[in-house]
Amino acid sequence: MARVYIEELSHHVGNEVTLKGWLAGKRSSGKIHFLQVRDGTGVCQCVASLADLGAESFAAADHMGQETSLEVTGIVREDKRAPGGFELTMKSIAIKSPATDYPITNKEHGVAFLLDNRHLWIRSSRQHAILRVRSEVASACRDFFHERGFVLFDAPILTPTSCEGTTNLFELDYFGERKAYLTQSGQLYAEAGALAFGKVYCFGPTFRAEKSKTRRHLTEFWMVEPEVAYCDLDGDMELAEQFVSYIVGRVLERRSAELKTLERDTTRLRAAAQLPYPRISYDEAIERLKKKGVAVNWGDDFGGDEETALSEEFDRPVMVHRYPTACKAFYMKQDPTRPDVALCVDMLAPEGHGEIIGGGQREDDYETLRTKITSHGLPLAPFEWYLDLRRYGSVPHAGFGMGLERMTGWLCGIHHIRETVPFPRMMERLEP
Repeated sequence: MARVYIEELSHHVGNEVTLKGWLAGKRSSGKIHFLQVRDGTGVCQCVASLADLGAESFAAADHMGQETSLEVTGIVREDKRAPGGFELTMKSIAIKSPATDYPITNKEHGVAFLLDNRHLWIRSSRQHAILRVRSEVASACRDFFHERGFVLFDAPILTPTSCEGTTNLFELDYFGERKAYLTQSGQLYAEAGALAFGKVYCFGPTFRAEKSKTRRHLTEFWMVEPEVAYCDLDGDMELAEQFVSYIVGRVLERRSAELKTLERDTTRLRAAAQLPYPRISYDEAIERLKKKGVAVNWGDDFGGDEETALSEEFDRPVMVHRYPTACKAFYMKQDPTRPDVALCVDMLAPEGHGEIIGGGQREDDYETLRTKITSHGLPLAPFEWYLDLRRYGSVPHAGFGMGLERMTGWLCGIHHIRETVPFPRMMERLEP
């Protein structure tokens, strides 16, 4: 009997099929057993009777522990009351590997316990839904850029120096000869790609050794970073809002079942699928915050509280542009009409989820960039290749970075982004 996945059962009503999976739960009326079988694509209720299975298999079905791996064969029936709308009338069952005393049960477990058992926690329906949404977001990112002619340009994970600042680098010994660091961002390398291919994106893991325990921070996370030659801040903001709108629409279309499992109110998401997004300057943001009674001064960078207060005023992401130059990295271009602000933008998600995109126009003048590198206390030698991009055919260019975990957390409506990655790495956690 050919194997069929649970998500395909609608195509096999009335047919005999075999499911291969694990026991997610069971109940019994005595004469009939109801087995909840999962296979990674869904959950199917499998109905077992003594007459159909025989005494030995019927007794075995009643004594299986949660997460026992098994194969079941039976007839597919449509039943709107069943999970997924279909059930299986069983004809045979084969236990592949028994499981006993599965540690995660229906009772309340603390977060620390669940994270210690993350390798098992990811089997639960909630975590399963979150990680399927994450997968959809990642797929949508690649499709968006592929459809628009971007070239995937992989950036190295091992780098010789900082991109975002020297205080939050993970340092490594490189063959006993020199220091190397885990990348904070692929952006500098993507800039080289943009001047070679016109428009590129990199997509991979990044690392920040920040001693932060907030719900928005991980020490290892994934980031997608497009970079476009002959692009200014306005073009960058347009690309960013199109990108996020595309992802939101894609998740609403293809992952509605998972959003329902998560009990996600999709009203705000449907607004976020619509363009345009509001844009306000940093100056305007300061004034809005002061009117709301937030203690903030011009020149301050925004933290979670400020971002939440700002985003409360909008039904979709808001883009805040032209932050003070002193707040931003050395590669950000200053506004030529006002050098105290940078040509940069942060996109803030609604509902308190904060910054999901940060980017802007890059400094394209050789002498200015060289001066900014030294003024930030960075050594020139490791950046000579980066300065070459300004020596040989420099052009205005811009890009941004979007954190996959923060985006997924907002779409799923979950409090802490540790649930948006299979195995989170945080300041106090390196296992499992």
